[in-house]
Amino acid sequence: MSIEIARAYLKELGMDDRIMEFNVSSATVELAAKAVGTAPEHIVKTLSFKLKDGTGILIQAAGDAKIDNKKYKDFFGEKARMLTPEEVPEYTNHEIGGVCAFGVTNPNVKIYCDKSIQRFDTVYPACGSSNSAAGFTPGELFEVSRSIGWIDVTKLPEE
Repeated sequence: MSIEIARAYLKELGMDDRIMEFNVSSATVELAAKAVGTAPEHIVKTLSFKLKDGTGILIQAAGDAKIDNKKYKDFFGEKARMLTPEEVPEYTNHEIGGVCAFGVTNPNVKIYCDKSIQRFDTVYPACGSSNSAAGFTPGELFEVSRSIGWIDVTKLPEE
């Protein structure tokens, strides 16, 4: 079960006590916000892409952010292509609805944080299951997820 992968990963960092498990689904931004008791934009969605060379890209973005195709192409040099549902567990160790950067062991995956999450004091990514989340400051999430950079590849509703 991928929540156990995320739990073991966070335990190594002394942060497994941050994991919240719910009796309801948190598989979408809206459901996660209700389960956590926060606004949807504070939920971190981990978006999964694949470059032409097979490199996996995970982008941790705010719940109200959407990929800006021009910004993505300018940064990565090619059009955004999401992983297929079958590829998601292969690249991330997690199923759709619980994808997070915790416990990703595929050496061909690069993890980024989008600047959209820097607007908040606390953000909540999933923890490997469709009924879990954990709270972090954006800086903590950057460190804990072993992100390799802050990037700006999204647009917000007001843009």
